Amino acid sequence: MKFEQMMEEIREANLTYMLLAQQMIREDREAAMFRLGLNGDVADILDSLTPAQVLKMASSNMLLCRFRFDDRVIFSMLSGYAKDRTLPQVHAAILMAGRPAEAVA
Repeated sequence: MKFEQMMEEIREANLTYMLLAQQMIREDREAAMFRLGLNGDVADILDSLTPAQVLKMASSNMLLCRFRFDDRVIFSMLSGYAKDRTLPQVHAAILMAGRPAEAVA
């Protein structure tokens, strides 16, 4: 993958993530904060961004979203191929819900 193509993919992923996050926050703030792993301050910021601000942020050369976990156990639960996938996914969600949302520094 060429550098310019990779940068375009990052910008597209950023824009998709930002628009999805805004939509989720506006429809059900508490659920969005839980699913996205955001605290209230970040949710407020995302909700208040204008379309121009979203486009400006999305054009960054850094990926704005990231994995919420760095734990091998949670990764294994979410990616496992067990017959009943519901229980591992619920268990992983419970473990991730117990972790505090990171604040914007």
